[in-house]
Amino acid sequence: MGSIAIPIPPLSGHQEIEVDIRVNGELQKQNYRVEVFYWKDCKARQSRAECIREILSGYDKNWQLYYIGMPTEEFVPITFMQKSA
Repeated sequence: MGSIAIPIPPLSGHQEIEVDIRVNGELQKQNYRVEVFYWKDCKARQSRAECIREILSGYDKNWQLYYIGMPTEEFVPITFMQKSA
């Protein structure tokens, strides 16, 4: 699947994004979810990579990982794409 970048307004926290696209005249709909996960919520002595791995393994199976954003000292934003039915 190809991709294009669509600017999203800078809002903090959870975001639900619905995108309608028309490719060669055919309408397709795609849903995205952006969530912010805070490092303070990770288990003690757990590396950030281990924390992200745990977040992804326990996430809603109807959604797949799409993008891991630039982490800060406080959190990491992760974008999920809803799986097709």
